Amino acid sequence: MGEGVGGGHVFSSWFLEFVPAQNRGTWMMVFSFFWTIGTVLEASLAWVVVTALSWRWLLALTALPCFLLLPFFGITPESPRYLCVQNRMSDATLVLERMAKANQSALPPGILTYQREETKVDHHAASSETDHLLPVREKECTDDDDAMSSKSGSVAALRSLLSRKLRRSTLLLWFVFYANSFAYYGLVLLTSQLSDANRSCASGMRHVKSENDANLYKDTFITSFAEVPGLIVSAVLVEWVGRKATMWCLMFICCCFLGPLVLHQNELLTTVFLFGARACAMGSFTVLCLYAPEVYPTSVRSTGVGIATAIGRIGGIVCPLVAVGMLRSCHQVEAIIVFEVVLCLAAVACMLFPVETKGREMN
Repeated sequence: MGEGVGGGHVFSSWFLEFVPAQNRGTWMMVFSFFWTIGTVLEASLAWVVVTALSWRWLLALTALPCFLLLPFFGITPESPRYLCVQNRMSDATLVLERMAKANQSALPPGILTYQREETKVDHHAASSETDHLLPVREKECTDDDDAMSSKSGSVAALRSLLSRKLRRSTLLLWFVFYANSFAYYGLVLLTSQLSDANRSCASGMRHVKSENDANLYKDTFITSFAEVPGLIVSAVLVEWVGRKATMWCLMFICCCFLGPLVLHQNELLTTVFLFGARACAMGSFTVLCLYAPEVYPTSVRSTGVGIATAIGRIGGIVCPLVAVGMLRSCHQVEAIIVFEVVLCLAAVACMLFPVETKGREMN
């Protein structure tokens, strides 16, 4: 699962190459909606299958859609930019013609060309934020040259991400990805932990087993639906107020929903507050996944978003220490305060992003 989830960012980087600037926000919200459908279906599957059969059936049924997806990769069009980098102009032209046909349009007159520079620059690296395409070598490279090129390209891409023009965006994105993953996966864990913590800590007992596993799956199923209104709200705001404002606004609202959970609440209120917090967390996370690829030029987009996503996964690794460990030790107040502080800092970081990418052409 780690292999599959870890490579998920490649999809957004690839997909945005095919979407006009005026439709990017809407389309990314639409595709995120299918993520939510998967989340809801998985929660409902767990509720039914685990309680009736076993977790082994859950894993088997969960893996089935992955096998059904494999044949579709064969008919997926390759990135035209990647084909140009590989000096496969005819293949790139065919993809562009396919795009034009699908949109009932026609390509501009002329022949597809690739900008070349006199200096040798690796085709994986960007020299500036405004570069559209990178030069390729005129001659065939040997295997050793390809290995060295790939290694130097990775270093050059990292240098580009930390260059003067991109450094501020890169560092802020790293933290916001970390905070969003920390909050989102933490809220998923809080759904199962808060009700147990309220019962066990109130009775003076720790580490007690949940009285009814069905309630856990029911609560997870209900809060999974929170992602639907979260996506709807973010889809409206992202094209109205912009990417940056949507993210920090939803993060602050998420803090407002989490605030009352500092005190012990009954199960109904706990579910309601977690529902609202998860809706906001999902909305901000989705806009962040839209914003990050828009910030970087195409030449380093996948690398930049990939590194940011990897740092975000660290937040997902750390959050159980707070969402599970602290709650089981009856430190609910401290745990909620940690989530509040992280979200507030992430909201401030969103305000400090140097660019707003709403309506911005892809570089």
